[in-house]
Amino acid sequence: MGTGNVFADMGLRNAEELLFKADLVIAIGRIIEKRHLSQSSAAEIVGVDQPKISALMSGDTRGFSTDRLIKILTRLGQDIEIHVLDSRKTKGRVRVAA
Repeated sequence: MGTGNVFADMGLRNAEELLFKADLVIAIGRIIEKRHLSQSSAAEIVGVDQPKISALMSGDTRGFSTDRLIKILTRLGQDIEIHVLDSRKTKGRVRVAA
């Protein structure tokens, strides 16, 4: 049975950050799809080149910090809210609800 984090299940370091970044990329992809943007149009809006958008859409987050992904979301017209909640566990978690 999995933990709910495929990166942790694979034993990868920084599994929480990897999952967070993946969730942000999924949100970015959904917005691009919903707005029927080409990769070139999306790249122009967010201020990166088209190959970087292509890499993101393929799940490649190398070279993208969580901060940069959040900036991309705001440039796509999204509001970002961060809620800090008490955790019932010893270690908290990070998740994206979009």
